[in-house]
Amino acid sequence: MTERKPPGVSFETWADRQIREAEERGDFSDLPGFGKPLPNLDRPYDELWWVKEKMHRENLSFLPPTLVLRKEAEDALAAAAEAPSERAVRELLAGVNEKIREAIRRPPPGPPLNLAPIDIDEVVREWRERRTADGKGDPVD
Repeated sequence: MTERKPPGVSFETWADRQIREAEERGDFSDLPGFGKPLPNLDRPYDELWWVKEKMHRENLSFLPPTLVLRKEAEDALAAAAEAPSERAVRELLAGVNEKIREAIRRPPPGPPLNLAPIDIDEVVREWRERRTADGKGDPVD
């Protein structure tokens, strides 16, 4: 579609001709999704659909920093429960605790953090009890 619209021809007619000629040449036949129904036609219209799809495709999210930190603390606790050693538990939680302390000192924008530093010794005690109950023996560092 590099040629200019001829004078005296309506834009709609000219554009329709360009599309028809491209279809006849087969320019549209090898496009991804050719012959498939359009996805999400049954969903209500959302002006930011393309932003949301791109963020989903690229595994991105936009959350306020406090919510990200809450999620990170939750994930760290879950990872600590499965950690192979006491040292790994302590390292996982120490990093998150430092971020929590910084957020308490300098609150980031967004909803309140409502999170205190994690009691690492308590988590380690629970981790040891679970390993002993599971019969995994003495924790190895």
